[in-house]
Amino acid sequence: MPHVVVKMKEGRSEEQKKRLTDLVTKAIVDGIGCDESKVSVAIADIPSDDWVSTVYRTEIEPQMDTLYKKPGYKPD
Repeated sequence: MPHVVVKMKEGRSEEQKKRLTDLVTKAIVDGIGCDESKVSVAIADIPSDDWVSTVYRTEIEPQMDTLYKKPGYKPD
């Protein structure tokens, strides 16, 4: 029963969020072979000014060695 939380800078439309949710769900179903009804996806809109302090420094940076997909940027 995968649950995915996508954190991203605010500003995307509901249509974009729905499309992302559909694509993430499909990737999980295809990738691990679970039933779509077992997947849940949440989207957290993060204010741009808060990204570094609330996401990058607290969630990305400390876990860099265990990330399967690392970011291609470093904050200023």
